[in-house]
Amino acid sequence: MNVKILLINKFLYPKGGAEASTLVTGALLSRKGHEVHYWGMQHPSNPEYPYKDYFVSQVDYNKASGILTKLKAASNILYSFEAKKNIESFIKEIKPDIAHLNSLYHQISPSILHVLKKHTIPTVMTIRDYKLVCPSYLMLADGKPCERCKGGRYYNCFFNKCTKNSYAKSFLNVVEMYLHHKILHIYDSIDVYISPSMFLKNKLEEMGFTHEIEYLPNFVDLGEYSPRYNWQQRSIVYFGRLSPEKGLSTLLEAVKDLNVKLKIIGDGPIRQELEKKAVVERINNVIFVGYKSGQELKKEIQDAMATVTPSQCYENNPRSVIESFALGKPVIGARIGGIPELAKDGETGYTFKSGNVDDLRSKINLLIGSPDKVINMGKTARKLVEQHNNPEAHYQRLTQIYKMAAEKSMK
Repeated sequence: MNVKILLINKFLYPKGGAEASTLVTGALLSRKGHEVHYWGMQHPSNPEYPYKDYFVSQVDYNKASGILTKLKAASNILYSFEAKKNIESFIKEIKPDIAHLNSLYHQISPSILHVLKKHTIPTVMTIRDYKLVCPSYLMLADGKPCERCKGGRYYNCFFNKCTKNSYAKSFLNVVEMYLHHKILHIYDSIDVYISPSMFLKNKLEEMGFTHEIEYLPNFVDLGEYSPRYNWQQRSIVYFGRLSPEKGLSTLLEAVKDLNVKLKIIGDGPIRQELEKKAVVERINNVIFVGYKSGQELKKEIQDAMATVTPSQCYENNPRSVIESFALGKPVIGARIGGIPELAKDGETGYTFKSGNVDDLRSKINLLIGSPDKVINMGKTARKLVEQHNNPEAHYQRLTQIYKMAAEKSMK
């Protein structure tokens, strides 16, 4: 049976993992004959969406200036009446059978959940981060995993200035959490939650999240990823956002003076800091490639021996790892979050203790010294994706979850 599906994410262009997953899910559902509609925030990078006039206005919290602008932005984080009004009009226009939410915090806010509940629309949410239990998304403080807010003790975010090292921004996020979870109980409106990793599912439950969570890992369209098990050059690749929690400083120190080239692909707030570190410390075997996507990015990965995911935060189900596997490349990954669910030592790559330079260096040396094993691990990684992260398996499980949500919403 064809279903009319409303896919919601605050960004609707391929900005990061949540956006990529939202868009590939929509493409998969469309190929299966369903009518898919998107809703989120207006942005110049968006594709041309047919109902874009119903989207919420663009907001950039990093550039908000002026006291009135900042106050309005802060109020929208807590409860966006614009989002609530716009999605109500949109729902009346398209009359969806089900709503599938991804990342909606801040730019949209959960105010839309009241509208979905009012119209008795079954609602599913894929959890992309730790925002449901952590005011600052990452469960990270001072560069290390942090669980101080366990059991709803959100005030710790303020005392530790967890949000961008700011008391004001941390206070706003604390108010947001108490309002949504303790006063409005707004997330009770969601019928079924989805977690792409078992780690995230278990960690949310440990932190005090009481709603039932279904497990469904990310997938890739295998037809768009041609594996290459050999390599053009002795190189390893990091691709993704250049931000503190990604462990890139550890990676730079680990490759220093090794007989391997490191390519860092991507952009982000610490790019200049990393480039300066490479110059000052004479790490001459690192190249900052900049942002790449599509076939250009895939070729860079295909040409390499392996990719590296050196995170220092609780990663969920990194698309970077799954995409590397799909291209026939093993991954050296930090032993943290959901990464070890994918990167298996000696099978699909190697793992190392997060933040440990010597351990990471030893695993890179293992890789360099075992070219035949690298090829075999790449082949095993590709098979894993073919078996567990393929579109058909994802679609079958997702439609089961949609049915569960529909049944639950009728009770």
